[in-house]
Amino acid sequence: MPAYILVDIEVTDPKLYEEYKKLAPPTVSLYGGKYIARGGKAETLEGDWMPKRLVILEFPNSERAKAWLNSPEYREARKMRHASAKSQMIVLEGV
Repeated sequence: MPAYILVDIEVTDPKLYEEYKKLAPPTVSLYGGKYIARGGKAETLEGDWMPKRLVILEFPNSERAKAWLNSPEYREARKMRHASAKSQMIVLEGV
């Protein structure tokens, strides 16, 4: 079953984050993932959630999603994301 990684990102260093955005996509592809949404306009419909920048990735399953996150290929990009942004991330199994 597909799995989705949802990330709410608050960019704190835009210049460094732009570099991160160049490094991450090839690593996502290596693990069978693809971007569903990446920083598009978000509108709160209910509640008080005010996301900064939403990213949604789709993977074949949650194991592949977690393997990507912890992979050696993504390690440097992940450090760069941590240095350039505050983020909250979940994995959600699809139907």
